[in-house]
Amino acid sequence: MIRSLWSAATGMNAQQTNVDTIANNLANVNTVGYKSQVSQFKSLLYQTLQTKTTTAEGAAKPVTSQVGLGVRNSSINQIFTQGSLIASESGTSFAIEGDGFFAVKNGNGEINYTRNGDFIWGISPGKAPMLTTTDGNVVLDNKGNSILLNGTYVANKITISSDGTLMYPDENNNLVALDHTIGIYQFRNPGGLERQGDSLWAATAASGAAINESTNEDVTKSKVVQGYLEGSNVKVADEMVNLIVAQRAYEMNSKAITTSDEMLQQANNLKR
Repeated sequence: MIRSLWSAATGMNAQQTNVDTIANNLANVNTVGYKSQVSQFKSLLYQTLQTKTTTAEGAAKPVTSQVGLGVRNSSINQIFTQGSLIASESGTSFAIEGDGFFAVKNGNGEINYTRNGDFIWGISPGKAPMLTTTDGNVVLDNKGNSILLNGTYVANKITISSDGTLMYPDENNNLVALDHTIGIYQFRNPGGLERQGDSLWAATAASGAAINESTNEDVTKSKVVQGYLEGSNVKVADEMVNLIVAQRAYEMNSKAITTSDEMLQQANNLKR
């Protein structure tokens, strides 16, 4: 009965983490570029009550008797499926169709990666227009440099081709490529990326180094879509079903604790 108390307690803890993960997904249902998460579980050690033995007549009893000691969360996996595209009136809104990520440099000088293409034209220290995120992080091009408009360019006339190249109309209103292409990067194992908040990820040893799409021919190229943002890939109906399942599992573990407590109480009353 003591085993049942602890096993049920581990189940409640695990389901609490599961509910927390689901709640975080639902809270970010409208977050641009958000990727949903799912909790994974693993069983704890097993206690052997009886090993393989023989009967009184010497017949083999090959089956052991083991009882589990509960469950714990083994990981929280990230789901990198494509989110739906949401139309935006901003000319600096970009969505990625494919497996790529935008690269940005944060205030600490570290490079992070994101699917949130809600960018704006800011002003660099040299007073030149510079492409940044709404938080002020610098958007990097395919050479790892900031995207600066060195010249008399009007920012709202700039368009982006499907490969991320900046285009500007000449005197005949024909689009001419500028010397900047928005950097798009992929990872061998995106599930190994580390979340940094604000829809940002950092590369890790598990994810592998970032792969530059413009210089690597072994990856399928992503497509940049101007005037759209990638919405969250959270499916509300699925998350609500998962929430109900997690709640029922939590209730069952709670009931197991109550039942074990009642059995212990009856055992204590036997001496009376």
